[in-house]
Amino acid sequence: MQDGFKMKINISRTMSTQHPDNARQPFFIENSVIGGDDEITEAYYVFSHFKSREQLWDIEGKEADNYVVKKLLSKYDNFFKQHVLGQDIFLTPRVPNPEVEKNEAKLLLETLESIPRNHDIARMFYGKDISPIFEVFLPMTTSSESIIRIAEYYKKHVVGKKDRTLIKNDIKIKDWFGDFLPEKLRVTPLLETKESMLSSAKIAEDYIKSQKVNDYMRVWLARSDPAINYGSFPTIILLKITLQRLQQLEEKLSLPILPILGAGTTPFRGNLKPTNVETIMGGYPSVQTFTIQSAFKYDYPEAEVRKAVEKMNDTPRGKPKFIDEKKGMEIFKKVSDEYTRLIREIAPLINEFSTYIPARRKRKLHIGLFGYSRAKEGMKLPRAISFCASLYSLGLPPELLGLNVLTQKDLDSLNMSYKNFETDFRDAVQYLNRGNLKFFPAVVRKAVEKAASLGQAEANQEHNELTSQILNDYKQMNMASLSQNIIKAGQIRCFLG
Repeated sequence: MQDGFKMKINISRTMSTQHPDNARQPFFIENSVIGGDDEITEAYYVFSHFKSREQLWDIEGKEADNYVVKKLLSKYDNFFKQHVLGQDIFLTPRVPNPEVEKNEAKLLLETLESIPRNHDIARMFYGKDISPIFEVFLPMTTSSESIIRIAEYYKKHVVGKKDRTLIKNDIKIKDWFGDFLPEKLRVTPLLETKESMLSSAKIAEDYIKSQKVNDYMRVWLARSDPAINYGSFPTIILLKITLQRLQQLEEKLSLPILPILGAGTTPFRGNLKPTNVETIMGGYPSVQTFTIQSAFKYDYPEAEVRKAVEKMNDTPRGKPKFIDEKKGMEIFKKVSDEYTRLIREIAPLINEFSTYIPARRKRKLHIGLFGYSRAKEGMKLPRAISFCASLYSLGLPPELLGLNVLTQKDLDSLNMSYKNFETDFRDAVQYLNRGNLKFFPAVVRKAVEKAASLGQAEANQEHNELTSQILNDYKQMNMASLSQNIIKAGQIRCFLG
């Protein structure tokens, strides 16, 4: 159906752009919050300047524009005549999951109905049949039925209505409105929990068989929400096991299974930044597509960003690093249990402090996965960006939470599969403000001090001074200074959260 898409899935990796976690303001917006037509401009910008091959269109999380295709093609016609949307570069919506987000459920229907309209717009623009949107991402996927259901709804109720009539012996709907293309829709699962990730191979295989997929299958693995749920280190273990199982499925079916990794710039959320793309690719060699977030794009020099994107686009995909699943899950449980114990101690503080983190993008109200999974324990936390920004701003890198129960034997057993530990650890610990630890409960302070002893890293003194001032501002409720210093500290880190 979309032969040009094969350019995207050859041996080279790709970059997809998504969430806001930046400390600096992009030059093309008029205020500190990205929204409305700013995101149209941003989509063009990441295609034209950063050479990203795919842009996430986040209908699930924000007040996104359903007329994005029309606006892009009309406003930047010269660029898109040379770079065909849906063939050379790609725009992929992330839609609400009606099983979870009941209040937003019908946005999914609106998005599905808009896909043939976008095809008509592209046909007029290019003079041939091109589907600029032919795939959607479904967040919080927990079963194959979740994605099969959407694919079937599209075939039967969006495209399928074309041959129906409304009045006896009357014209068909397609004679009234024209044809409905594309005829099929790809639905890619976004897996965000331990259970769904460990079931990733079954979810993918069931979908492949149901939809008779014969070219490739994409599976998106979240990084941020699992880190909030289980801790950053346990999430890495979970990802390694999942990637290994997806590779086994690829070999079983002789069909490319192309993982997407939703990595952020903070070590807690993946540590993917322009300065260490080779390290991250080495840690996750089987990942086909890495998402790059706002901090990656806007908190580093443009030339450095473009060079990093080019490097990732041109690097062949390989096979995942081997991990002993039994040992990995034993360590996962041990560290995750400790992480949860410590988070319970500071959840009220995080929730309170997060209200002072400046917004970077207009977003709808959204309950994160931690809220769903831990509601029975009386705990809810803010979204990943606010969560991370809160703890970094207070001088406590969230990566350290739970690591106090790790032994050197644990680290040695995972060394083959996770050789990036020292890099991630060093990048995080430099922002630890030991003087601020006395503000936290004693159990947290002692655990963090023990975790910090796992390795060595030189403290960032400028960041320490700012986080000391931030804590003082917070205690004194000096709001003007607090907000300014949170931004300044984020600029030093090259990410907000």
